[in-house]
Amino acid sequence: MHKRAASVRGCRAQWIGVMLLAALALAGPARGEVWPRFRGPNGQGISDAGTIPTKWSPQEYRWKIGLPGGGHSSPVVWDDRVFVTCADEKVTQGILLCVQVSDGRTLWRKERDLDKVRMNALNHYASATPALDADHVYVFWPGVEETTLAALTHDGREVWTAPLPGNRTQHGMGSSPVVVGENVIISREQDQKSGGTIASVCLAVDRKTGQIRWRYEHPKNANASYSTPCVYRDGQGRDQILFTSNLHGIAALDPGSGRLLWQTPGVLPARVVSSPVVAGDIVLATCGEGGRGIRLSAIGPPDGATAEPKEVYGLQGNAVPYAPTSVVHGEHFFGFHDSGLVSCFRVATGEVLWSQKPAGRYFGSPVCVNGVLYGITTDGDVVVLRAGPQYELLAVHPLGEKSQATPAVAQGRLFLRTHSHLICVGGEKE
Repeated sequence: MHKRAASVRGCRAQWIGVMLLAALALAGPARGEVWPRFRGPNGQGISDAGTIPTKWSPQEYRWKIGLPGGGHSSPVVWDDRVFVTCADEKVTQGILLCVQVSDGRTLWRKERDLDKVRMNALNHYASATPALDADHVYVFWPGVEETTLAALTHDGREVWTAPLPGNRTQHGMGSSPVVVGENVIISREQDQKSGGTIASVCLAVDRKTGQIRWRYEHPKNANASYSTPCVYRDGQGRDQILFTSNLHGIAALDPGSGRLLWQTPGVLPARVVSSPVVAGDIVLATCGEGGRGIRLSAIGPPDGATAEPKEVYGLQGNAVPYAPTSVVHGEHFFGFHDSGLVSCFRVATGEVLWSQKPAGRYFGSPVCVNGVLYGITTDGDVVVLRAGPQYELLAVHPLGEKSQATPAVAQGRLFLRTHSHLICVGGEKE
């Protein structure tokens, strides 16, 4: 009896092991192998990779390649492939490039003719970062009368294109697509003062067919948002699509229907460029104007016990960032500013612990890798800081060209995009 029980237990353990392996295979790449959207998994800019150095020289780059055009979008990574957009503004052509992770070798490129679009001189036709899932890369191109979302296989075959609302904003296009479940989510806000009849919308596009599944339409804003949505999971395990805007403040949509679940109008009284950051049961967002932050709002979303969101605190002043999206590590919130300041806040209270200027200004957003912050200045210097309650500058690495992009981390490597180059750093020694 004892031997039979042991045999049954052994078979059961073996069966469970097989099922676990099968489940892992079906789940696709592990978290560390992909960087599937702007600022990585759920847009939070976090990686636990242990193979990214804090100090390096150009001779220690894994590789550096020239891009066939300029741009400010960030690289995204799935398995052994890096995808990045760029554009030739002389002929108004957008380019999606796919390169090999290991050596930067170009695997394929796809071009798309674009319409002339009014935009801020600091913006670019290649500003939206692509999104990825196991099947497709989704790329978003600007246009006046319509914008275009296209889905391609990882081998470069176009599967579908979806014509979407055009671009009527003062500064051009900024928000990037994200994949939520079976849909690609797109935010297309318009400036009221820019004229035209195009409504501000948030759209869910079926990732397999390109068909619009739902649309949340709202009045045009005095200040259009350039924020990219993310997902918040409430206390009952339900996902919500978080977005931020001057009109709604911090708000959430139902991912299945697009219904507005809650909003906090008035907490973000100026233009929103940065994206929301989730810190446990607190959501943080910032707004600003004229190159400076105006207000930071920390919201406690409804959790089932409370029907309405609650502002935990709000901050004003020089420590509040504007365009770059901030990053949370542990109990601390780190903001990189247009002005060049880097500030550390206590997440729970908003207390400012330090605020320093290690190098130049920032338009790209920081990432946090294994407790270390990496951010690229507009001059193209990679600033490396300890993500802690005391200020500790670890290194500043010049890349030799201006940049407004956000780093990507996958396959144990750091991918740095300047205006017209892509650089790979780190990884296991071969």
